[in-house]
Amino acid sequence: MNKKDNAILLISCPDRQGLIAAVSEFIHSNNGNIEDADQHVDRRSNVFFMRIEWELNNFNIDRNQIEKEFLPIAEKFNMKWTLSFSKDKIKTAIFVSKYLHCLYDILYKYREGQLHLDISLIISNHSDAADIAKQFGIKYVIIEKNKENKIKQEEKEMALLKKHDIDTVILARYMQILSKKFVDNYRFKIINIHHSFLPAFVGAKPYEQAFTRGVKIIGATGHYVTEELDRGPIIEQDVTRVSHRDSVEDLKRIGEELEKFVLSRAVRWHAGKKILVYKTSEGNKTVVFD
Repeated sequence: MNKKDNAILLISCPDRQGLIAAVSEFIHSNNGNIEDADQHVDRRSNVFFMRIEWELNNFNIDRNQIEKEFLPIAEKFNMKWTLSFSKDKIKTAIFVSKYLHCLYDILYKYREGQLHLDISLIISNHSDAADIAKQFGIKYVIIEKNKENKIKQEEKEMALLKKHDIDTVILARYMQILSKKFVDNYRFKIINIHHSFLPAFVGAKPYEQAFTRGVKIIGATGHYVTEELDRGPIIEQDVTRVSHRDSVEDLKRIGEELEKFVLSRAVRWHAGKKILVYKTSEGNKTVVFD
């Protein structure tokens, strides 16, 4: 996948007149060509959100100086903002247990150039995915966990992530709960796939819960991980219809397809710098730009 060398700004701030004009003028006055721009206002909280992307070719400001030059505008409008570049791939690790369908799907799309990532590490608490990692030429590390050694093993995981300069972690059906310390080190950079349409059926065995309740729709949810189990900001969701004729095994089989689609889309939006997370009185939410 060939990427242009573009700059991307993600912005959130209190809504006020002149925001779009100020950002656009900064780019235009420095000979930048805007390729994509999108914005949204949450009227309930009066918060403005923007994603804007422009070509760096012929841009008057060196990429290493853009943050410094944009800072006065950011301060004037009290912005929370990040600057990134489209050519830069996010260094990524995948965590997986014994369910391998999401891992296969992510690695296939990665190899085909569909995900703008640099996947350099797979960590598991089982040996099941070792052959898959070998097939794709990615380092595979087994770190077994139990109640007694969990904290010690997490320290090993975090040391590995630091060694490989990992920015983002994908939980591809990793059947372990991460500690608050781990989550805090990768705040809004851990993407999980939960096999239900959250907030319904939180926790373990959601397909069994769905079957017991006799649901007519099952779903999957891609979300950022927080210390609250399955309550992190939602990135992507999808559903499909089921019926009373479907067994628990049928629900799992049908649901696995949803899990793959939803996780890969959530990862794609994250890799494309298309997501803004913000706090509301009810919790954390996301804006996902098209």
